[in-house]
Amino acid sequence: AGDDLYGGTYRLFDKVLPRTGGLDFTYADTTDAASVEEALRPETRLLWIETPTNPMLTLSDIAKLSEMAHERGAVVAVDNTFASPYFQNPLALGADIVVHSTTKYMGGHSDVVGGAVATSNEEFHEEVKFYQNAAGAVPGAFDAWIVLRGLKTLAVRMRQHEENALAVAEFLQDHPEVETVHYPGLPGHPQHELAKRQMSGFSGMVSFTLEGGAEAAYAAVQKTRVFHFAESLGGVESLITHPATMTHAAIPREQREARGVTDGLMRLSVGIEDKDDLIADLDGAIRAG
Repeated sequence: AGDDLYGGTYRLFDKVLPRTGGLDFTYADTTDAASVEEALRPETRLLWIETPTNPMLTLSDIAKLSEMAHERGAVVAVDNTFASPYFQNPLALGADIVVHSTTKYMGGHSDVVGGAVATSNEEFHEEVKFYQNAAGAVPGAFDAWIVLRGLKTLAVRMRQHEENALAVAEFLQDHPEVETVHYPGLPGHPQHELAKRQMSGFSGMVSFTLEGGAEAAYAAVQKTRVFHFAESLGGVESLITHPATMTHAAIPREQREARGVTDGLMRLSVGIEDKDDLIADLDGAIRAG
């Protein structure tokens, strides 16, 4: 698995599955094919890729890593939550399994909790379907209806998320109190060219680091009025999150800071509101902090 994982995935892989399922995980920098190749062992059965990652917005080359894993007999699963199926199709790039938190972009309105597993492999489909039935991981009818309703507006929502996120990212990269900005749609992003190859758009997630560190971050989240201070993402409303104390609090400080998740890092789920309102809100909060 990648070493830049969502905190909840890390807890599952590091704390739960080794104990309950006897599984052993090796972590590698999935942005570097050589690192992944070194980490793949003869007994490796699954390569787990999260791209773009939460919250650093780093990308992995799905096609290259899928080919490498398949040569060694491993199955490839991709967490596609940040991109959404509108902007990225991992199955078409060689992955075997795709997972989504339907709570996020697919539902799109912050009113449902759910997940989805997709595959084009009939054998995997039957295995997942059997396990779902046996384990009871079946969504309620109304929850399923909520997600299906969200899918009807997925395309128009994702286009607006992307437009607003790019505007916000461009504003932040020129802000005097912002140290770094992470958004695949910026030409300065180290994997911008990869994003253009394997994604049809750059989605609506942005992260940035404030010059003032933790103190500035804590102050800023108390001052936003359009951005709500909350942990989720992918809804029509804009959210601001402090990963170090929220989504990635379970990851040891040294480990998360090595991946860029410092106390000054903020994560934005950019909604579909007026982009000028979003920019003004962030500017006021950062300067007030």
